[in-house]
Amino acid sequence: MELFERHGFHPRTDFGQNFLIDLNLIDVLAREGRLGPDDVVLEVGTGTGSLTAQLSAFAGTVITVEVDSKMVKLAHEVVDGLPNVTLLHRDVLKNKNHFAPEVLGLIDERLGEVPGRRLKLVANLPYSIATPIVSNLVATDIDWERIVVTIQWELAERMTASPGGRDYGALSAWLQAQCHVKTLRRLPPTVFWPRPKVQSAIVRLVPDPVGKRRIIDREFFQDFLRRGFHQRRKHFRGVLAGMYRKQISKEDVDGAMAETGIPEKSRAEQIDVAGLVELANRLYQRVNS
Repeated sequence: MELFERHGFHPRTDFGQNFLIDLNLIDVLAREGRLGPDDVVLEVGTGTGSLTAQLSAFAGTVITVEVDSKMVKLAHEVVDGLPNVTLLHRDVLKNKNHFAPEVLGLIDERLGEVPGRRLKLVANLPYSIATPIVSNLVATDIDWERIVVTIQWELAERMTASPGGRDYGALSAWLQAQCHVKTLRRLPPTVFWPRPKVQSAIVRLVPDPVGKRRIIDREFFQDFLRRGFHQRRKHFRGVLAGMYRKQISKEDVDGAMAETGIPEKSRAEQIDVAGLVELANRLYQRVNS
C-alpha cells in the first residue's frame, strides 16, 4: 500500500488486480510449482514482481506478462536485476480463445534453448482472465507439465465439479478429460489487497496423457462442449441434433448416444467426462465420414 501511495497508483478493478500480500502463500505457489533449472515458467500478472522474484530463484527461466503500464514500471525495479526473467508488457491473450502469438513464440523459443525443458504456469491470476488462461493453455500443443494458480473459489468449484451438480459444465469436462485437477487451499479475502468480495483458491493441474489420447480431435471436442453446454437444461439429444443438423441426421445422433450408453433424455450436465469424450468421438467420426 505504501508502494502504491508513493507512486500515486491505485489498483485497477478492470484488470482484476488483487495482489497477494501473504508472503507464506507466495512461497506456497512457488513450492507447489516444484520448480527446477529445466523449467520455463509462465507468470500472468506480474504485479509488483514479488512472486516473479521467487520463481526466478528456482526456475531456469521466467516469462512474466503484465498489461498495466504502471505495474510494469514497478516490476522493472525488481526484475531488471534478474537475468533469467523476461517481462512482456502486453495482453497475454489475442482473444478469449487464443494466447497472443508473441507470448507463444517466446515460450517456444525458451523451451527450445535447452533440451528437455518443461513449461509450467505459476501465477496469481487476474480474476477477469483466469478461465481463458487455463483453458487456452490446455488447448495448445505445448507440452506443459504443471499449472499452479490462484483463482476465484467459484471457478475452482467449476473446474473440479462432478456430473449432476450445478457447477459441472464445459470447463469441468474440458479440463478433467485431460488433466488431474485439485484444489489445494481455500483463501480468504484478507490475504489479498485490495480485498476481493469473494473467496479464492490455489488450484493445481497436471496433465493426464492417457485421458488426452482418448480424444480423437481436441478442437472438435472443445467446440462440442462449449455449444453442447450452452443449453444445459435441454435434452442433449435435441441440442446435438441442432448443432450438427447440416452434417449428420438425427438418426446419427441417436445412434452415437445409444452406442455410448447415454439415455435419450439425458442432459449434458448429467453425463460424466468419459461419456462426453466417447460421444464426441463417435459424432466426430460420423461428421467426418
